[in-house]
Amino acid sequence: MRQRLPLIVCFLAGSVMFLQYFSPHPAARWIYNSILDWWQIIFAFTLLVGIAAFIKTNLRSISRGKETPYKLVSLAGLALMPILALFGGIKIDSPFLWTFENVIAPMQATVFSLLAFFVASASFRGFRARNIQAAILLGTALIVLIGRIPIAEMLSDWFPKVTFWVQNYPSMSARRAILIGIGLGSMTTSLRVILGIERTYLRGD
Repeated sequence: MRQRLPLIVCFLAGSVMFLQYFSPHPAARWIYNSILDWWQIIFAFTLLVGIAAFIKTNLRSISRGKETPYKLVSLAGLALMPILALFGGIKIDSPFLWTFENVIAPMQATVFSLLAFFVASASFRGFRARNIQAAILLGTALIVLIGRIPIAEMLSDWFPKVTFWVQNYPSMSARRAILIGIGLGSMTTSLRVILGIERTYLRGD
């Protein structure tokens, strides 16, 4: 019974979510919207679980003396933002929005900028012209990288044109093939879970 009940609930919920796409009846839309409301409630509770895990992990690191200043700043920011939102609101001139635009947004931009350099360095190490296919990949990557910077138009007019052509045709076709494969894999996994073939989520500790 410990396995049969979750399988029945999973089958009913999956079937309802699957069939509502093929039914124009208002009841199907109502059931779908009701399930979405429950999904938002579940998401809120998972957010609380994530916050509790974040606090627990940082407190454990502080007790062990590992990166204590950074962990304290993280916990202070976690406590400060809800307080600013509760007492000052989230309007345009509120302290919450000021902190978000002047602290969080610059930090996010900094992290993404660093990620760009990491991607470039990883590409430099990974794209080795060991054979013809790798040489073509390396040449295409260099053209796209050069074509996306402002100095490309000063070097030649065909750099941006070739870059957009690569992104719109060869790259887009490969991306669509990958997305189709992901969609088919997701559909197969979903059917296996709904039909009870895939039962790994029932296993506990």
